[in-house]
This record gives sequence, structure tokens and C-alpha cells, in this order.
Amino acid sequence: MSAAATRRLTTAQALVRFLAAQYTERDGVRRRLITGTWGIFGHGNVAGLGQALVEYGTVPSGGTPPTPPVMPYHQGRNEQAMVHAAVGHARHLNRLSAQAVTTSIGPGATNLVTGAALATINRLPVLLLPGDYFASHAADPLLQQLEHPIEADVSVNDTLRPVSRYFDRITRPEALVASALQAMRVLSDPAETGAVTLALPQDVQAEAYDWPEEFFADRVWRVRRPAPDPAELTEAVHAIRAAERPLIVAGGGVHHSEAEQALKALVDATGIPVASTQAGKGALRHDHPADLGGIGHTGTAVSDALARTADLVIGVGTRYSDFTTASGTLFQHPGVRFLNLNITAFDAHKLAARTLVCDAQAGLTALAEALSGHRVDAAYEAEYRVGKARWDETVEAACRAADDSAVPTQTQVLGALDAVVGDEDVVINAAGSLPGDLHKLWRARSPRQYHLEYGYSCMGYEIPAALGVQQAAPGTPVWALVGDGTYLMNPTEIVTAVQENLPVKLVLVQNHGYASIGGLSESVGAERFGTAYRHRAADGTFTGAPLPVDLAANAASLGMEVLRAKTVRELREALRAARASDRPTCVYVETDPTPTAPAAEAWWDVPVAEVSAREAATDARAQYERAVADRRRHL
Repeated sequence: MSAAATRRLTTAQALVRFLAAQYTERDGVRRRLITGTWGIFGHGNVAGLGQALVEYGTVPSGGTPPTPPVMPYHQGRNEQAMVHAAVGHARHLNRLSAQAVTTSIGPGATNLVTGAALATINRLPVLLLPGDYFASHAADPLLQQLEHPIEADVSVNDTLRPVSRYFDRITRPEALVASALQAMRVLSDPAETGAVTLALPQDVQAEAYDWPEEFFADRVWRVRRPAPDPAELTEAVHAIRAAERPLIVAGGGVHHSEAEQALKALVDATGIPVASTQAGKGALRHDHPADLGGIGHTGTAVSDALARTADLVIGVGTRYSDFTTASGTLFQHPGVRFLNLNITAFDAHKLAARTLVCDAQAGLTALAEALSGHRVDAAYEAEYRVGKARWDETVEAACRAADDSAVPTQTQVLGALDAVVGDEDVVINAAGSLPGDLHKLWRARSPRQYHLEYGYSCMGYEIPAALGVQQAAPGTPVWALVGDGTYLMNPTEIVTAVQENLPVKLVLVQNHGYASIGGLSESVGAERFGTAYRHRAADGTFTGAPLPVDLAANAASLGMEVLRAKTVRELREALRAARASDRPTCVYVETDPTPTAPAAEAWWDVPVAEVSAREAATDARAQYERAVADRRRHL
């Protein structure tokens, strides 16, 4: 009996070969699971994964046409940004493909933590491969190693444990086999996915081992579409038929499941209106008669009005964040009940709901079939359609500029962009004042157009995520919308966009500070302290002249083509030129700070100082106590 075939490779080489042979399959379509690896090299990974990516991440010589690399490599400039790029990539591909990120030990590894938290909170897959200390302890302590006096096996990579859905430290080559399989299981599992971390001691990365050939065979991970339990489905149908004012809350799970058409079919048949979370916006096209736009603190007037009077809230693929529920104050009907369709039981059980634990597409299709012939009352439909028409007028008023020669407000920037983009364009944002304006005002035309990261609301996500989306959708116009505060957090991947000629479009809004937190600060009695980008005044506040920074010049220095726009007319022209450009392009605009966005239609709980010597804080506390009195515990 002959011995099983083996291949002698280093641990790092084996891992790269293994990753290149992993696939997902859903609805009969097969995709590569790990489409590429982002990396910044240091002493903790350069001789291991760095060498392996030289071997497998470059185009082999010979052959006609040239053979593509086994594992495409992408050069990053900031470790956190590399994770954001990978997460944007995975989200755009409905979590069916992911990317890996490798770093050295020390600060390179700890810089992954913010990106990992973002991925796991948003239920998006990314594979993290940080270097680690010597497993043999032959060199101990080594450069950048954390020493713990009573736990010798602790490293800085342990900071990734709470923000990872799966974590392992590979201290022997053969340990990789089982751990790599577990990592792929989690990355491809729609209910379990998030950041996955395989910490790789640098000596183990370079150690050779005789690997079984079966380890490198193509392996397909089928992405399940679990159907609803018949008993749960029966209860759900009964609840919907009994409801007089049902409301669907569409979350990101609708997009991850590619359930948009199933949702539309259910809504067309039943007339149940749909409000969307930040992650779920675009689940219905904006001009569908039942699409009411965003819900919650940054929601539309019509969505929030219906939410307050809904007797049944049907959550589809949503986590019910505090922005969605207005910190527990939104759903005020005395007899309101919840029905949650979610692939994750943890989310389905929120708000003491009836549950439908299943895939969104499968569940919505089953509901539509079981509800055949059922439709909400005509008066209810007429009510929400009137509310939708009124809100459309509000959007027009906020986004339309009466004077093309005037400096645009931020909402007029959105109006100008809306006039330029096509249905296929992708608009990316994550933090600052823009998410609230976008959730209220943006008219999403396709399922992939509206790309808001608002689970972690991470400043610095937008530019690198645009790179990841551009990789996922070559030829698609991809826009990163950032304010000056966000830009200064993380502009580094502009260099990567230039290097790879990824023609992302950056809309850089200069409003001289943290506009969103400035407004929040004022509302909670903190008097906008420390939120403006201005010189310090004599009283210690930052209320002097604006800082003399030129962010457009900075973007140009990093290699972007920069178009400056001072008026609404110039802005439209610059946006059209940027969309047509085949290279990374920045549209820079300084906005009129006059508020033009509609006020919040629902509350958000940010606790206010209970005692203070300043009038602003005492007034804010009084308002807070009035608002918090409306909070409900849904049991």
C-alpha cells in the first residue's frame, strides 16, 4: 500500500495554496472564496507570507496568455485601511467572496482591531493573518513583542479575540490543517461570518512540512439558504393576516441574501410598506410606491410616523440598532408586536419577537406564497402613499439649489451627485453628518448603489472601501463621500488607488470640523466644544479662524486628479467630469454651513450631564428627561 501523496512547503506557502483552492457556491453559482490578499510586510511576516506571496502572488513566466497569479496581492498603506478595503469588497459581493489581510507583529497587528470590529459587527467576512512571536521562544523577547509576567502565551494579537468570530494561533505547521478548515467554515457561513483571525508565529510561517495533497484540492463551501420552520411560518402568516398596520423594516440581510426581488414580490402582493435601515436601504427602489425610505433617528417623516402606529413590525435581516429603534422610543402602538425574519437566531429573537429563522430570500418567498390573496386595507395604503409624496417634496426642497452661482450646502451636494450618477453607480459613506443626510434624502436606484457602513460608523472607511468595491466591480463608477474630518483620519489608500489605477471618485466636503458631532454636542449641552477645525481662541475654545489646511492639495500630492468646485454649477460640472474619468479623481467642495437637511424625526439616546453649572447643559438635561420617558421595553 503506497503512502499518501504529500507536498513539502512552508506553512505560509501551504496556507496561500490552500486559500487559492477555496470556493463558495450558492444557487449553483461558484465563486472564489478568497479573491486576493492585502499586505504590509515587516519582520513578522516578510519571510513567511511575504515570501509565499512572491512565489504565488506574481504572474508566472511563460504561457500564452500569461497565467494569472495563484493569489493576487494588493499593497496597502495602512493596516486598518486594508481591512476596510477587504470588507467593502465582501459586502459588494454579498459575502460570497472575501479577501485576506496580512501584517507584521506589533503595531501592524493591533492596527487590525478597528477593522475587525467593523467586520464582525456588520456580519461581513475578512480573513486576518497577523504575524506573531516565535512559537519556539528561541528569540524572546523579540522586537515588538508584548511581555506578560504571568502569561507567556499572550501576544498583542489577543486583542483580536473579542472582535473575531474565530481565532487561533498556529503554533505548529500541522495545526494549520484543522484551523484553516474552521476559518473557511466561518467565513462562508451566513449566520456566523465576520472577522476570522489566524495568528501566525513568524518561525512557524517559515517552517517546512510534508502536507497531504488533499489539503490543496479544490473545496466548495455551500452557502445555505435554510427554509423557514413550518410551525414558525404558520405563526408568522397568522400574525401578518391579523395586523391592521404592518410595517416591514428591511436590513442588510436582504442584500446579503440577494432577496430584493423576493421582497418586492411580497410587497407588490400585500401592499405592506417598507422602511429601511442604513444597511437595508435600496432593498426596494426609491420610486416603488411602498418604499418609505430610512427609519429611525435618521429616518423619513413617513417611515417614523408609520413606525409609531404600526401594530406589527416585520424585521427582515436587521440587528435593530439604537438608530433604528430610536433608542427604544419609536414603536409606540400599545399592542405592537414584532416578527423577525433573520438567518441568525440571535437577531431574530430581539424585541421579544415571533421568529422566522431562515434565509431572507427563502423566508420572503414562503411568506408571499402563504399570504396569497391577503392585502392591507386600501386606506392604509393611501395613507402611506400620501406621506411618501410629501416626503419626496421635502427631498426636492433640501437638495435643489435655487441659485447655481451660490456655494452649495451639503444636501445640495447630494442633489448634484444624484443628478449625475447612474443606476449602476455605488455611493460609499460611513461617518459624520453625511450618513444622516443620505439616509433621509438619497434616492437609491439599485440594490448595490447605497453602501453605508453604519454598524460601526467608522471614520476612515470610505476611501479604502471604495478600492475594495472597485476591485469587486471593475468598470462601475464608485464614489467615496467624505468630510474633512474623515479624510484626515485615513487618506492613505489614495496612493494604492493611484498605484493600481483604480478610478474611484472621491467627493471631499470641506466644512471645517466634525459637523455631525458638533450638532450633537450642541444638543446635549456640550456647546460644540472641540468639534471645529479652527485656531484656539483666548478663552480656550477652538473658535478662531479656520485652519489654513488645503485638503485638495493633499489629495493631489498623493496622485489624484483634483477638481475644485466653488458653486453649484461648478460642482455639477466637476462631478460629471469625475464620473467620466478613467483615473482616481477628487471633487473638492467647500460647503455653505447653513443647515438645509430636514430635522431628525425620532430621538437618539445620548445621556446628558445630570448636574451642571452651565445653562446649556441644564436645558439639555430637561429635554433629555422628557424624551427618555417615552422609552419602552418590548416584552
